[in-house]
Amino acid sequence: MIPHEPFMQRALALARRGEGLTRPNPPVGAVLVQNGKIMAEGFHKKAGGPHAEVKCLKPATGSLKSAILYVTLEPCSTYGRTPPCTDLILARGIRRVVIGAKDPNPAHAGRGIRILRRAGVEVITGVCRAEAEALIAPFAKRILTGMPYVTLKLASTIDGRIADSSGGSKWITGPQARAKVQELRRSADAIMVGAGTVRADNPSLLPRPAGGRMPWRVVVGSNIPAKAKVRTDEAAERTLVLDGSLKKILRDLGKRGVMRVLCEGGGELAGSLVRAGLVDEFALFFAPSLLGGEGVPMFGEKGWLMGKMPLLSFQTLEKCGKDAFISAVPVRRQ
Repeated sequence: MIPHEPFMQRALALARRGEGLTRPNPPVGAVLVQNGKIMAEGFHKKAGGPHAEVKCLKPATGSLKSAILYVTLEPCSTYGRTPPCTDLILARGIRRVVIGAKDPNPAHAGRGIRILRRAGVEVITGVCRAEAEALIAPFAKRILTGMPYVTLKLASTIDGRIADSSGGSKWITGPQARAKVQELRRSADAIMVGAGTVRADNPSLLPRPAGGRMPWRVVVGSNIPAKAKVRTDEAAERTLVLDGSLKKILRDLGKRGVMRVLCEGGGELAGSLVRAGLVDEFALFFAPSLLGGEGVPMFGEKGWLMGKMPLLSFQTLEKCGKDAFISAVPVRRQ
């Protein structure tokens, strides 16, 4: 029996190439296997463009009746900007499809699977399910709630300071950590900071290299200098300066098709997002250094009492050069 996981892992790796490019569609990867060998593969590169299944099946030649199609997300079954992928799968005579995650859209969930099974196709679901669902978590949240998925990124000293007493923060972490931040930016549809961060650091907030990504830049607050990079550089037309309720700001971004927001601080905005329960994931970088009590804290607002402090669950821990990177998710209190 052919093990399915290695081929699904390949499909997931392909899908990740599309992160930050596909909004409002999810990133999807597909692999076609025959006699235990990969015949063709593809991923969704752009909304309105060919889906992963099309990119994968179009170059395949000959009979595909003995082939297996691996796809990270349930194939679409309705007409949109492109025809249904279920039609193509059936037209090419594929008799076996392996799926990572079901479509989270209630209007479509399970429909593609039912169409294939009714046509006599063997459909296996849930292979590498946790990874496949994690990949489309931003898409699922926007579809189900209208809100984007928020990743809060902070870089601090080991004693939790994101800047010194004069506001200086370049550079707390080293080049490997900063390269990791660029990866996070490339997976995002919008990059958010507070107005104070723009005034203090004048960041570009652009992924470097961009790799075709064109994220929104969102500045929360007011009094943005006219000469700030976000107002004057090549991406100035993709800068939004917004104020008011964070929930309303995020909902407005969801209406623009934004699935994933990467918030890069500062401390006041970070604290406000946590207090409002709007953070889905934490991306925390810690440098092996100290700034002491007069440094700027990671969460600038007044703290919490022990019984009400936010709780996190660590997901991964890795070294980034001399620094440490921790990904974590909130633990909802009962």
